[in-house]
Amino acid sequence: MSDNQPLSDDLIKIIEARHHDPFSVLGSHPHGSKTTVTVFLRDTQSASLNDKLQLTRIDGTDLFQWTGETSELTNPYTVNRIAGNGDYVINHDPYCFLPQLSEYDLHLFSEGKHWHAYRILGAHTHQVDGIDGVLFSTWAPSAQRVSVVGDFNQWDGRCHSMRVRGNTGVWEIFIPDVPTGEIYKFEIKGQDGALHSKMDPYGQQSELRPSTASIVAGNSQHDWQDTDWMSKREKADWLHTPHSVYEVHLGSWKRNEAGGFLTYREMAEQLVPYVKDLGFTHIELLPVTEHPLDISWGYQTTGYFSPTSRFGSPDELRYFIDICHQNNIGIILDWVPGHFPKDAHGLARFDGSALYEHADPRQGEHQDWGTYIFNYGRSEVTNFLLSSAFYWLEEFHIDGLRVDAVASMLYLDYSREEGEWVPNQHGGRENLEVIEFLKHMNSVLHQEHPGCLISAEESTSYPMVSRPAHMGGLGFSMKWNMGWMHDILEYMKQDPINRRYHHDSLTFGLLYAFTENFVLPFSHDEVVHGKKAMINKMPGDEWQRFANLRLLYTMMFTYPGKKLLFMGLEFAQGTEWNCEKELDWYVLDYAMHKGMKSLVGDLNKLYTETPALYRHDFDPHGFEWLEANDREHSILAYIRKDGEDCVINIFNFTPVPREPYRIGVPDMGSYKILINSDVDMYGGSNVGNTTNIDAEQIPWSNKPYSIELTLPPLAGVVLQKI
Repeated sequence: MSDNQPLSDDLIKIIEARHHDPFSVLGSHPHGSKTTVTVFLRDTQSASLNDKLQLTRIDGTDLFQWTGETSELTNPYTVNRIAGNGDYVINHDPYCFLPQLSEYDLHLFSEGKHWHAYRILGAHTHQVDGIDGVLFSTWAPSAQRVSVVGDFNQWDGRCHSMRVRGNTGVWEIFIPDVPTGEIYKFEIKGQDGALHSKMDPYGQQSELRPSTASIVAGNSQHDWQDTDWMSKREKADWLHTPHSVYEVHLGSWKRNEAGGFLTYREMAEQLVPYVKDLGFTHIELLPVTEHPLDISWGYQTTGYFSPTSRFGSPDELRYFIDICHQNNIGIILDWVPGHFPKDAHGLARFDGSALYEHADPRQGEHQDWGTYIFNYGRSEVTNFLLSSAFYWLEEFHIDGLRVDAVASMLYLDYSREEGEWVPNQHGGRENLEVIEFLKHMNSVLHQEHPGCLISAEESTSYPMVSRPAHMGGLGFSMKWNMGWMHDILEYMKQDPINRRYHHDSLTFGLLYAFTENFVLPFSHDEVVHGKKAMINKMPGDEWQRFANLRLLYTMMFTYPGKKLLFMGLEFAQGTEWNCEKELDWYVLDYAMHKGMKSLVGDLNKLYTETPALYRHDFDPHGFEWLEANDREHSILAYIRKDGEDCVINIFNFTPVPREPYRIGVPDMGSYKILINSDVDMYGGSNVGNTTNIDAEQIPWSNKPYSIELTLPPLAGVVLQKI
């Protein structure tokens, strides 16, 4: 084309990277018996097709063109070129390939019904006509133009502009010859002409922060060895099995000798045997979905399908989970579908518009957290979140999700003053779209993955959180019992001399204990931001503080509900959790801390091996009061039972030994002590009975028989009939 022949509007738009449909210009286009091929080639001296059909540069541009007989061109053709530095480069032209995403997949996605959208969107190794490459696709309905940029095209958005698929808002391009491991982003031109450089929302691997590009992950090479575990999980009656969770932040459990993070593989070698030795049934990971800032703990997620690269590759995380399963330890992932950060490279204003979030800040922003709220009214957004949940369960064999901040999702006025929120269509404060999303998500996850556990961190009185959706509930497996946690910690903070005035805090929780499937959580949130370490919430001198905490843990492990302890709580770390350094492991050189760890191990063993303590965690038939009203002595006693088998649990919340103390029992016979939290091996004063205790035919506590025993100070005692 000569200098005096003007460029067409289409060619100008290609050169300026603002063509909405680059495939209509680039690639091969037949007209009659002839075909014209147009390619954009930056930094190129000369080029040909299939090393024989010479391409001609369009003067003054990086566009090259060939026109000839259609019979001369073999598809798919190669572009053979001499680069500016003299290198000879051969690539296939991405613009000579047909669309790859099926109409059916796109329809399902637009309807919000594509459970496995992560298999079509994002970056996937792909083969077309025997040619290997990567199929890139993303959802950006308000974009003028979307391009894939990376090292393979010098981050030039003119090189690989994508095609939009009808009115779905999905853009795609198959780029041949791109290998796994390549870094990339989507360059998006919004309606206002502004450019946005975005990591892939569906990307399955990310660069190590502070870099923010996605990585072509390729297919997993991990060879799973957890068939027995997965089969057992599918058949498990989780409602009636023990569930004791060790909550972990991988970045601060332990550090290596240089102070850096342990890798996923190193965690498999160190964390798994530690948790197994302590007897926990599950590890719950604070979010390992990719996030930009270490001190966010992972709750500001940018990569909903991308394991954080801080600790290694996706396959190394798979290895860690596999090792957990081989050691009969389940893995729960903390998952954050309630909000996402405003980082420019993430989901925020993804295509220049409020896409994943609400446009109205009264609906779309969490002012407390400085984050955006998902727009649950868009089917593609809920599809994104549902697909993320499926991804972790299927691709990583995760055993369950702990859904963060459910209360903030359920209520439109969460942490907002009057006038700062938009009521629902009925004038109420409930987020109806969230409710439908959660019901649907929980229903299909439980349907497709029997045995998976979906827990809600939900702190309000919203009803039936852990009841099936078809019964009107939200469909979660379990709900964190925040009320019990707050009440019991508030009680334990009291000086024992005043506890008689707060006795109802001990007993109130049983009024609602069986309205939900509750988890009893002492989580990371309770040992940060000035709330003090757990041991320092306890009153009194050092001996009393340790005794109080041993008492609290003993009650927790015998109380109805599943169990959760945050890392460091098992050995009574004395400082608040600091995510920027490892736990204070040195305290285990001291007897009181070592004793606490021994007690937690023994409580886990007792809990997991005693059906009366777990079989009916969610059922009132498994609980019976023996003594709920002895506020003068601050004593509590109850039975946990499974049919005829029962365990007697007695707690003395004062530093005064009670000798003798009579308590009713259901049967005659001899009772042995299973746990006394005051024995010296735990750091206690060794007060209490050392031999079995025989029942007497003296009615007490509405029971036909009773026993007399010595109650140690600030201690729990667990007994069982021999």
